[in-house]
Amino acid sequence: MTDRAFLNVEASLTGRRWLGPDPSVTRQAEALAQATRLPAALCQILAERGVAPQEAQAFLAPALRDLLPDPLSLRDMGAAAERFLKALRGRERIAIFADYDVDGGSSAALLLTWLRAMGRPATLYIPDRIDEGYGPNVPAMQALAAAHDLIICVDCGTLSHEPIAAAQGADVVVLDHHLGGETLPEAVAVVNPNRQDEDGSLAHLCAASVVFLLLVEANRRLRAEGVQGPDLMALLDLVALATVADVAPLIGVNRAFVRQGLRVLARRERAGLRALADVARMDQAPTPYSLGFLLGPRVNAGGRIGQADLGARLLATDDPAEAAALAERLDQLNTERREIEAAVRAAALAQAEARGLDGPLVWAAGAGWHPGVVGIVAARLKEATNRPAVVIGLEGGIGKGSARSVTGVDLGAAVQRVAAEGLLLKGGGHKMAAGLTVAEDQIEPAMARLAELLERQGAGATGPADLRLDGLLSPMAVNPALVEQLEEAGPFGAAAPAPRFAFADQAVSARRVGESHLRLSFGDGSGPKIDAIAFGACDGPLGPTLENAGHQRFHLAGRLELNSYGGRTRVQLRLEDAARA
Repeated sequence: MTDRAFLNVEASLTGRRWLGPDPSVTRQAEALAQATRLPAALCQILAERGVAPQEAQAFLAPALRDLLPDPLSLRDMGAAAERFLKALRGRERIAIFADYDVDGGSSAALLLTWLRAMGRPATLYIPDRIDEGYGPNVPAMQALAAAHDLIICVDCGTLSHEPIAAAQGADVVVLDHHLGGETLPEAVAVVNPNRQDEDGSLAHLCAASVVFLLLVEANRRLRAEGVQGPDLMALLDLVALATVADVAPLIGVNRAFVRQGLRVLARRERAGLRALADVARMDQAPTPYSLGFLLGPRVNAGGRIGQADLGARLLATDDPAEAAALAERLDQLNTERREIEAAVRAAALAQAEARGLDGPLVWAAGAGWHPGVVGIVAARLKEATNRPAVVIGLEGGIGKGSARSVTGVDLGAAVQRVAAEGLLLKGGGHKMAAGLTVAEDQIEPAMARLAELLERQGAGATGPADLRLDGLLSPMAVNPALVEQLEEAGPFGAAAPAPRFAFADQAVSARRVGESHLRLSFGDGSGPKIDAIAFGACDGPLGPTLENAGHQRFHLAGRLELNSYGGRTRVQLRLEDAARA
């Protein structure tokens, strides 16, 4: 990696230093371009992902049949599938205990949909975030065990020793992905790629993917008996939604899950997601952005500030009328959630700034902060600072918090260690996200210890003002075909960011749209101009400077996308930053 700022931009209009691609990666990209005849910009992305020339075509067209792991490569999968099918064959009473987020709701919906197709109903139970907290609890498990033969815990349960032991009279199967402890609960099966005795090769799977693998194995066993199981490919919209919303790394089979799931979603066959897309006013083909920012937050809204099971019920229903009513309610709750979040975000950011944003961890804690939004606010702090972030809501001397991490820093393991050391009442999660409970008088030492552990992993080594770029483009080189080819390197998301390019020495004309957005066009005089949009640019120095550009010229940085309107498709730059040329 070079120390020299890209395009010599040491401080952009937003105060960031621009960093270009590593020279060794650029050399690999050049070799890729020569060997494959693919566009240089696309080869730059492939080189960043470590794709060799002979792997390029397979990477650009990820096939689920090639990437899907053998379900039995996960420990306890055989026992889980056998107990699941035993309940199906014996017409046993099945309960599904799910987490209240998108991954939990999608996992539950996968099982409910599959069982319904096989003519078997199941009970859905999702705990209330405030009254019951995350994961199985003793009273709920006792009640479910009294009325059911099998309880399947999805997206939770790996650390729930006491609640699972309390489920007397029922068998329990756990399908999860959160970090496991040294011992596992006494369940029939604990299927989890993040168990300590797993090799970590499937650690990137979310819970819905683990559930999907169970259903793959169940279908395989049914097929061996001459029984046709439900169509699993039609369930991939749920797997894709969970993968993106749970910020699972878009690597390996996850890329294929999301690619294929987006195709399924585009068919609009699932009543709940169709209704939700309509209330979210999704009028274009679904993308990872649609999953992460339009659908996911609405599914989550019930678990955050409303009725915990609304999202899972929406995803599982096959009744269009029920779907429409649930989608409308979730959309209303999402609006309320945004208002609550805005207030907490402002207070948390002010507190974190006062504490300092240059350490390995940023954190904030406040009385009365709604536990349903602390996770979102933690994500916002993480995005603003490029550091792991923790946000804690306090009530009655106890703090309940959520944490979000940056790529390359295993936050869940660090939180679990701080809990094991006694500074937290409890804590756990996975690499990118975690939850914790802490006594109010232990917050300072707990956060100090967490910061120490995260610093050892390299957290805080990259400054919050750094903006990484994948290369330089000219307006002449950009057209819809190029953007479509770049998209083939996707889907983009966690651990696979969308490429960001710079345009050097551009003439700019800009106008304000609404209160804070900026619409502009730019060019270097050698060809047609490119349109751009900069959301929220007028809330800082970027918008006013470009709005009054006059004859000044600028370097621009952002992500390319296609904008379809009025039957025409044009290239648009999602502008993120600029610097005087």
